[in-house]
Amino acid sequence: MQVSEGGLSFRVPEQPEAGIGDDVFFNSDQELNRDLTVAVLRTVRDREDRESYLDATAATGVRGVRAANEGYDATLCDVDSDATDLCRANLERNDLDGRVKTRNANALMHEERFDVVDLDPFGTPIPFADAAFRSARHLVCVTATDTAPLCGAHKESGIRSYSAVPQNTEYHPEMGLRILLGALVRTAARYDVAAIPVLSHATSHYVRTYLDLSRRASDANDALESVGHVHHCFSCLHRESETGLTARPPDECPVCGANIRTAGPLWLDQPHDRGFVGDVRERLTDELSTAERARDLLDTLDGELDSPTHYDQHRLCREWGRSASAMDEFLDRLRGDGFTASRTHYGGTTFKTDATVAEIETATEPDGDRDR
Repeated sequence: MQVSEGGLSFRVPEQPEAGIGDDVFFNSDQELNRDLTVAVLRTVRDREDRESYLDATAATGVRGVRAANEGYDATLCDVDSDATDLCRANLERNDLDGRVKTRNANALMHEERFDVVDLDPFGTPIPFADAAFRSARHLVCVTATDTAPLCGAHKESGIRSYSAVPQNTEYHPEMGLRILLGALVRTAARYDVAAIPVLSHATSHYVRTYLDLSRRASDANDALESVGHVHHCFSCLHRESETGLTARPPDECPVCGANIRTAGPLWLDQPHDRGFVGDVRERLTDELSTAERARDLLDTLDGELDSPTHYDQHRLCREWGRSASAMDEFLDRLRGDGFTASRTHYGGTTFKTDATVAEIETATEPDGDRDR
């Protein structure tokens, strides 16, 4: 079948409903992801001279073709010859130049260097991470679609894949994002590379991040200082965090005395750079089909408070047996009580705040009860 993205035309196989089959995979639901990637590539190129781009697990080649359309010297790699045949066809039908390699992505990345390396495999990207950080000069882009292991729903699988312990909390999308970032930062540090996230988001059933690289051991040490653990109480929902690769959880919850569960190592610092986010937003031009959605996403990211966890007002209100308020009204209540508060991109009823759980509970009380 034929699809269009970013003003280009692509031939892709008909996809089975469950997304499982022998044909080369194409995920139409990730057009937002790919549109943002185009805006990121424009930003990176405008900031400094960047030329070469590797689509390491190319499949139909949509990412690589779109990078070539932006003026990058694009290499499209896939181990499947059916996939690389599609890559060649899609370059040709758009009159674009690009190299196509039927290779194991890790082998190619160990042999060649690229300004930008993009990993968008099926499932976990970790098997490609070591080679990517060795190969990339400036930027590594990563998509992870194995959200259940990342978020703690499939805990043992998450431990195996990411050498970290995820916990299935009510802020599980952010848990997954930060577990992924922690694993990538630790992987890069093994090669004296600092990998700093400049844009990250958890959208639908995938996590996407863009990591700026510095090849200095001292910078890698600094990056590791932003890795640590979150200690979570499933009884009263208290949570706290600490930096460091060694976890030192409290013996019990300091609020209710229940057992504490620890997640990590994970990334505790901001998962994006506000200046970079603003530059990317400026390059979301209207020919990109998801430009409006992407701008809304970036605006929300720009306003998110700097804290490693978030809350969901509807879940909290169900827990406490009371009705939820409109989000703007609820956040204004928190701010009126002297706290900072912001929406998050993880869901329409999610928020970040420096208020404690007890203080949040007070803010959800009906006005009559609050006045007593």
